[in-house]
Order: sequence, then C-alpha cells, then structure tokens
Amino acid sequence: MTAAPAPGGDLWRELTRQVLARLLRAHGSARFDLCEDAVQEALLQAHQQWPARYPDDPLGWLTVTARRRYADQARGDARRRDREVRTALASPPEGSEAVQTDDSLLVLLLCCHPDLPRAGQVALTLRAVAGLTTAQIATVHQVPEATIAQRITRAKRRVSQLGLPLPPPAPTPERITAVLDVLYLMFTEAHHTTTGAPPRDADLAAEAIHLTRLLLRGLPDSTEITGLLALMLLTEARHPARVGPDGLLRPLDEQDRALWDRGLISEGIDLVQRAAPGADPGPYLLQACIAALHAEAPDTGATDWAEILALYRLLELVTGHANPTITLNRIVAQAMVSGPDVALAHVDALGSQHPRLPRLDAVRAHLLERAGRTDGAADAYRRAIATTVNLAERQHLRHRLRRLTSADT
Repeated sequence: MTAAPAPGGDLWRELTRQVLARLLRAHGSARFDLCEDAVQEALLQAHQQWPARYPDDPLGWLTVTARRRYADQARGDARRRDREVRTALASPPEGSEAVQTDDSLLVLLLCCHPDLPRAGQVALTLRAVAGLTTAQIATVHQVPEATIAQRITRAKRRVSQLGLPLPPPAPTPERITAVLDVLYLMFTEAHHTTTGAPPRDADLAAEAIHLTRLLLRGLPDSTEITGLLALMLLTEARHPARVGPDGLLRPLDEQDRALWDRGLISEGIDLVQRAAPGADPGPYLLQACIAALHAEAPDTGATDWAEILALYRLLELVTGHANPTITLNRIVAQAMVSGPDVALAHVDALGSQHPRLPRLDAVRAHLLERAGRTDGAADAYRRAIATTVNLAERQHLRHRLRRLTSADT
C-alpha cells in the first residue's frame, strides 16, 4: 500500500456499486440488507485508513473488507457456506470488464424492481447506486432523515423477501420504465441540487449518463432509453454556460451559446435523429426532441417555439396530463408563441390545482415582468424566493428582483 489522495466521488460510487454487486452475487438478493450494510462498513473503514495508506487494488481491498464484515454479521447461518460455494462456482471470474458492466446494471435493476414502491426505488437507488447518504437523500426530498431511513430499510427488506435471481435477466422494455424514471431523477437532482452550492453535482450527472449508456448498450433498439440519453447529453452540453462569471445562474435566453459543448450536442442530436423517425414517442424521446430544437437554434428568437409548443402538448397527452411540471414548461412555450398575458391565464389555472408546484411563482414573476406588470412581478419574485430551496436558484431570483425594483425606481 502507498500513500495517495482519496478517490473522488465518481470512483467512490463505482467502487461501492462493484463491491455491493460482488457480495450480492455471492450471497443472493435475499441478503441485500446484510450485503449493503457490510459495504457501508467497508467504506467507512476505507475513509479512515486510505488517506494514510492507499491500497494498490482499491476494489480488491474493499471487496475483502466487505466480505469480512458480512461474515461477521452472518455468522451462525449454517447455510451460508454452502450458498457461497454454489454461487461462486456459477459466477464468472471477478475483475473482468463484462462482470463490472453487469454489476452496474445488477444493482440498479435490483433497486428499481417493480415490486418495490416508487419511493423505495428512488431512496434505495440514490443510496446504493448514486452513493448519497441518508441525510443527503432526505434533503433532496425535503423530508425527515428518519423517513428516508425507513424507506431504505423497507426497500432492502422487500428485496430480501423477493429472493431475486442473480444475475438478473436482461432488462426488457416493459420493465425498464422504473429504471429510466430513477435515472432521470438522479440527473435532475444533479442539475438542480437541493443545496445549490455548487449548483450542479458533476459526479452525479456523469453517473446517471454512464448508467443510461449501459442500459442502451443492452437494449439498443429502445427509443425511450435512446431518448433519455439524448436528453441528458443535450442538457449536459449547456452546463458551461449555465453559471456566469458573477457566479449567478444564467437562464436559457441569457446563456452564451458559444460555450455549449458542441460534441455532446452533436451526439444528442444524432441519437434523436436515429430514434425519432417512425417511432411511437414516449416522454423521454419527446423531451429530447424539445432539447434538440433548443440546441439547434442560434438564439432564443430564432428558436422554433411553435414546434416546441406542439411537442409539449403531445407530451402532456402521452403522460395523461399527470405531470404539472410538463404543463408549466408548456406554458412557458405558450408565452413565446402567444404572449405573456395568454400564458398568465394558464399559470393561474395551473396554480389553482397545484398551488405548491415548484417554479410556479418564478414563471409567474417572469411572465408578469414581460407583461410590464412590475408590482405583481416583484410580489411573485418574493414568493418564489421564499419557497425555493436551491441556493443558486434563490440567488438568481433575488438578482431578478433587484434588477426589477431598481429599474422601477
């Protein structure tokens, strides 16, 4: 062992997932809770020891340590040794690239099993796949830490009760929806972190993109996986322009598009063009088509807002109008086509149904400002500031309010 800097967030997440998958292969999903606890104890020991003595083989060190922790917890189980021998004989050699790729999907698919409630899927995935702590997950969802801990415990218990086969069968299109939804949530949280300091979690965004690529490799003909990956890449391409030199967030219409990553945009548009023709579009492909229209436009004024509005209306139909955030985005596009006054009527109608919808007051403030109703806009900005938990977004809203009130005096 040699002295070395501690691994970064990406490596920690990758190591955690690989070690957990190795334990699950050896002991089965019926012992998910013990395996996950053993991995967490091994990670704690690594955090304590690695700063002074970094292992030559971090994955091997963690695997051995986690296996020891598991053995300590599982001592007394007479069937443990027999199960380990049988599963070890049936498992491919550890350390191969193929096993590591399967391991990444193995843990993700276990956490997103359709027999788990959605809240449990999300909490368990953010813990076991994204590597977030229970406290971080609680902050993401704005609920007590004890509530998240309970969700994770129940989800692990349910996975154990299911006794799922390992490795699991290849993911099929009809069972992939939950996985895509959780990956999308991971990516959304990465770009709208609850703390907002920094405003974007680059490691978490990269992890979501990496896992989506793995899914697409297993199901290359899936238009929804293709759409989600394209959406992620097109969104990720804009991040260099999302924060200005002053440290404030820049909305889309104020971003320097010369800073956008043209390589990611090209890849994202290629994916859309490959998947869209003749497809029965799902929610992620439709959102990717919208993102592609933004990426192709040289500026806000040249954007094909009529096409974007049509796509949002189709997206509402596909989702059964069940997602008010989609409706809010459609209203923004409506404002670009029909003007702010028409859009404000839609905002009021949406607000009567979803008064606590995130960004509702921020959109209302922006539309009121565009309509020249500065007093109403200032009040809406103040309400938005009071209810926005993301620090960076709150700073942006305060800047807009100061700009509005100073121009009004």
